[in-house]
Amino acid sequence: MRTPSLPPSIVADLADMDRLIGQRLRSEVVLVNTVADYIVGAGGKRLRPVMLLLSARALGYGGRPEHAAAHHVLLATVVEFIHTATLLHDDVVDESELRRGRETANAAFGNAASVLVGDFLYSRAFQMMVEVDRMRVMRILADATNTIAEGEVLQLMNCNDPDVDETRYLQVIRYKTARLFEAAARLGAVLCDAAPEVEEAAAEFGRRIGTAFQLIDDVLDYSGVTADTGKNVGDDLREGKPTLPLIHVMKHGAPEEREQVREAIRQGHTEHFDAIMAAIGSTGALDYARRRAREEVDAGRAALECFPDGEHRRALIALAEHAVERDR
Repeated sequence: MRTPSLPPSIVADLADMDRLIGQRLRSEVVLVNTVADYIVGAGGKRLRPVMLLLSARALGYGGRPEHAAAHHVLLATVVEFIHTATLLHDDVVDESELRRGRETANAAFGNAASVLVGDFLYSRAFQMMVEVDRMRVMRILADATNTIAEGEVLQLMNCNDPDVDETRYLQVIRYKTARLFEAAARLGAVLCDAAPEVEEAAAEFGRRIGTAFQLIDDVLDYSGVTADTGKNVGDDLREGKPTLPLIHVMKHGAPEEREQVREAIRQGHTEHFDAIMAAIGSTGALDYARRRAREEVDAGRAALECFPDGEHRRALIALAEHAVERDR
């Protein structure tokens, strides 16, 4: 499924964001520019900044004179920088070699350069968020960034542990992935001075869609095609990550299937990948994970009922559907 089409106002906002990214990535340090240009050139879905822009526009941002500073574009850029920094650090921790169909930055430039440019992106993001001059905005982004870091550590603790259950798995998702989606949608509402209940609805929408997005990412690790997903299929198993498809097999598989999965998670290998794929199929693990993602999307859509109807609200709903129906 292709990324849904966006309203003209969002297309224009994204063009402004691209220009701002180009301006704010500049550094006097040549290696920073080289690595940053490489990352930006890899593209990306931009789902988190799009969520912020749509949330703001859906709630009326741009319709009042005080909105002339285009803080929504500035904060969308901040969110994208934070997300990109997490990817740089993720790929180092996971020793990944492929992302978005090309070499990861750590494979191309080394771990040290990737970590340090990730730090540059984090610090640049915090420089930019200060420009909005709103304590509430800074608190949301600071708290989100801290929670993401906790999620990274939780995931590290879960690696090679075959006893991770669905509760622990979902906690990692909500910290590591969903929290930035939640912050993005909440910031759109904050920029519009939305009522507290509307702000909370926006945050819940972001949290639910972020969770669904990661659930489908974990499904695609066992059902996707490398050329489509832009990363190597089976990477999660090689990294010893007990994601929902494997957790489901551990709960519902035959004893020999559970033992194969347990050993693969412990050792972080794909020696019995075909047999594990067969177990995933026989237990309906991918269908189960997709159902869980659908439940999250349905709850997210329900949270948007307090948003005014219009093209931006409809685009948010389309974005939610894309999160669960995508194949890459």
